[in-house]
Amino acid sequence: MTKDKNLLYENDEFVIFYKNADENFHSEGEKGFVVKASELLQIKLYSVHRLDKMTSGLIILAKNSKSASLFAKMFENRKIEKYYLAISTKKPKKKQGWIKADMTSARRGSYKLLNSKENPAITQFISKNIKANERLFLIKPHTGKTHQIRVALKSISGSICGDIRYSNANEAKLEDRGYLHAYALKFIFNDKNYDFLTLPKEGKKFLSEDFLNSVKEYQKPWELFK
Repeated sequence: MTKDKNLLYENDEFVIFYKNADENFHSEGEKGFVVKASELLQIKLYSVHRLDKMTSGLIILAKNSKSASLFAKMFENRKIEKYYLAISTKKPKKKQGWIKADMTSARRGSYKLLNSKENPAITQFISKNIKANERLFLIKPHTGKTHQIRVALKSISGSICGDIRYSNANEAKLEDRGYLHAYALKFIFNDKNYDFLTLPKEGKKFLSEDFLNSVKEYQKPWELFK
């Protein structure tokens, strides 16, 4: 982790970092992302949301407890818009729309969708072909459940490339990463508008010319969802 590659924005209240793929968010035997970011800036940083280990992209870290509390309330009240990119080599049951269902824990740390909708995970998405047998998803989660996007795409037969937990494990192990990326953030903090967007930096499929051409239509993702 370096300032020039991973620190994307900084002010007195918060920072925006790029988390690399296959990097633990919290410390698990080795230093996690939050600890490394704090050491890089030589200040205590507060996590206000998280990304799965396989997921790269944008993350907000607060610089003080007051800002952390405010961000936590913003996430709780769905005041922060998040947009993700994913690639699947499977043919989904539908190409756009909503996935709404309760989630529950399954075996070995996985999750699954239920038929009920008492406290549902809500995921909205659009998608397009990158090339034959490769599909790009732009996803807007309206809730923040653990593994929400990964489970949602699996439920429509669009499992994410390289996702060993929620796709064919043998196929997933052949990929160079899990193809889920936290692409954009948009919110109002202390009466000021912010939006951030960054492309993935790792993964052959994410760095391909076909992908880069396909994602050009998604430069302002907040304008694509109603």
